Amino acid sequence: MLKRKEFILGAAVGLTFAAAATAGGVITWPGAEAAPAAKVGQLVPSAGAGALAFAPPQGAPLSFADIFQQVAPAVVQIDVKTRVQRPRGVFQIPGFGAVPIPGAPGGSGEGEEDNTQLAAGAGSGFFISADGFIVTNNHVVENAEEITVKLSDGRELKGRLIGRDEGTDLAVIKVEGSAFPFVSFEEAAEPRVGDWVIAVGNPFGLGGTATAGIVSAKSRDIDPIGYNEYLQIDAAINRGNSGGPTFDIYGRVIGVNTAIFSPSGGSVGIGFAIPATTAKAVTDKLMRGEAVQRGYLGVQIQTLSKDAAAALGLSADTKGAYVAEVTAGAPGDRGGMQIGDVVVSVNGEAVDSSTELTRRVARAKPGDTLRLEVLRDGKRQTLNIRAGTRPSEAELNGDQNSGAQQPGEDGATVGQSIEGMTVTPITSALRQRYSIPEDMQGVVVTAVAPRSEAGKMQMPVGTVIQRANNRVVRSEADLKAAVDEARSAGRPGVFLLVRVRGANSSVVLPFAKSE
Repeated sequence: MLKRKEFILGAAVGLTFAAAATAGGVITWPGAEAAPAAKVGQLVPSAGAGALAFAPPQGAPLSFADIFQQVAPAVVQIDVKTRVQRPRGVFQIPGFGAVPIPGAPGGSGEGEEDNTQLAAGAGSGFFISADGFIVTNNHVVENAEEITVKLSDGRELKGRLIGRDEGTDLAVIKVEGSAFPFVSFEEAAEPRVGDWVIAVGNPFGLGGTATAGIVSAKSRDIDPIGYNEYLQIDAAINRGNSGGPTFDIYGRVIGVNTAIFSPSGGSVGIGFAIPATTAKAVTDKLMRGEAVQRGYLGVQIQTLSKDAAAALGLSADTKGAYVAEVTAGAPGDRGGMQIGDVVVSVNGEAVDSSTELTRRVARAKPGDTLRLEVLRDGKRQTLNIRAGTRPSEAELNGDQNSGAQQPGEDGATVGQSIEGMTVTPITSALRQRYSIPEDMQGVVVTAVAPRSEAGKMQMPVGTVIQRANNRVVRSEADLKAAVDEARSAGRPGVFLLVRVRGANSSVVLPFAKSE
């Protein structure tokens, strides 16, 4: 999952290098000598400009210096101070470890009122108007108590937060003054994969740094919320570059640098920028003092996978968003949406994934009527739902960590064994142990056989199975009947709606293959 604060994705990346050789073969380097006529379908590399085999092709800049000189004055360094918890005052006692010091700064002595301190952070931004409006990332200025803007000419000005949008991770701040050099978003010209780009920003607090590369890919769907389709670039981006601009070779802003993918924490040539079209629409509203409002249904959804479609007995080409949870009293609930619905279109436009549904609903204005086509028990139905106003991300995520037991913790082992899982009806003790809501029905997984399919999936102890094959599960018998039905129908597994650590999700539990 992408982390908003540092915006660094960790991954173990394996690189496979292939060396090809043939006995007595000859390696021919493109452009080293006259090339033979191309075979049908063969792609022949360009030999470059004139006789210079390594000269840049037509349209490529010989240097980025002119571009940097043109746009650098509009790029700023943003220093922030944010209040964080102060480290506890401790000392070490052999055999006891760290022990709090009563009365020490950050300790646990009586009379202690404030256990916080200001911590420094830094990012980048850029002027988009002569009167001092600056674009940056929300995660750069979120919760900042002090904002200082450092200009390329050495001036330091106090920044004031104008508005921010968690959904797209964009924010606008302002400094007092006039005649600031500024740049503009490019909306008309669409960048292509392979186009040159230059990123300017404040990596590691160094300020005024330029890196160059190309557009590596478009429409990258890495957003944990779902509103951004990122540009991927290979210009080096590091900590502190967040909020800085990505320019094309004409000095037009085509993106806002926001995230990197890295196994090490530093740049490995995979960076992500919010496209200019998205950034301009959001920042225009923020500059006017308007809040960014999005449509809202109040449902938790997941992309319907091929395995899930097969387990539900749907055709293999069925696409849509599976409704895993419906918030009581929310617009979706009032409009008749149910757990187990598969949304296949919105206002006549097909929905292929949960991300598509999220973006279609978000584009609606609060109060708009959304016409949803859903699959319910294999039959198509149409629901007309009036969109609400989406709450903040903090409000939506407030109850995600409910204290459910973690995988591998010991649990009760009484109950019936079904597909490698020991399940039992929900009791008062189990509700308290696993923080199960009072109105939730289902059976609780109290043990998992390590070598079973559920064990291979690492099904956590404390999981609540609410539905099987889209039918409500109230007892072990209900779950066993759904498993038997799916097996008899020749399906590859049983489709389960489960609750794990305070959130609903759907999984397909595959059937063990017969030996």
